[in-house]
Amino acid sequence: MQCVSTRVDAMWIVVAYDVNTETPQGRRRLRRVAQVCKNFGQRVQKSVFECQVNELKFEDLRRKLLREIDKELDNLRLYRLTEPRDDHVETYGLTRTVFFDDEPLIV
Repeated sequence: MQCVSTRVDAMWIVVAYDVNTETPQGRRRLRRVAQVCKNFGQRVQKSVFECQVNELKFEDLRRKLLREIDKELDNLRLYRLTEPRDDHVETYGLTRTVFFDDEPLIV
């Protein structure tokens, strides 16, 4: 009998967006796009989020974001980072990266 792993590997995704905010509807879309991103990851710049997700969550994230944007007015980019992430990401200046899968520090 062959054992099949049920573990789903996580991947790092960068979500970058530019939402046209010239109208009240655009400002509403901007808030909704940001909220979707907050539900999946952490903000690293004003319109850029890093998300650590598995394939199912990635599909869910993409579907929810595509439901919020206006493809005629907005721009959405989803980047998959090459693993290991720390070998391919350089940050300078103030950074506040939280690694959710690390052991919690209890003080």
